Amino acid sequence: MRVTQVSAFLENRPGRLLYLLNVLAEHGINLIAHNIVDASDFGIVHLIVDDPQKALRVIRDQNITASTTTVLQVQVPDEPGAFVRRVLQPLADAKINIEYSYAYSAPETGKATIVLKVDNLEAAEKALSDLG
Repeated sequence: MRVTQVSAFLENRPGRLLYLLNVLAEHGINLIAHNIVDASDFGIVHLIVDDPQKALRVIRDQNITASTTTVLQVQVPDEPGAFVRRVLQPLADAKINIEYSYAYSAPETGKATIVLKVDNLEAAEKALSDLG
């Protein structure tokens, strides 16, 4: 369930995301998922990649501020209500706060993948243990 997410802090101007993703591609790092949180002058790009430590090193080599954090990645059936019943309700019942989340699906597999930043990783894993 646990994965390492890379977060990069970019100026909020045209071409910065393109630059970041090109740098990753040029170094053979595969982007699995991303989410952007913006503010007026900068954005935080959350990245799930195939090699987070290499990505962190490569990003920092470009003088871009970056960090890593541990998040949960869970899969649920790609159907209405699955996220609510199988993830949100168990976490709420366990009183676990979701700080942010983002999702992606692969319709050909019938699965949706959800990335969650929570305030208590161990308790969240326990609450979601039936997801496997």
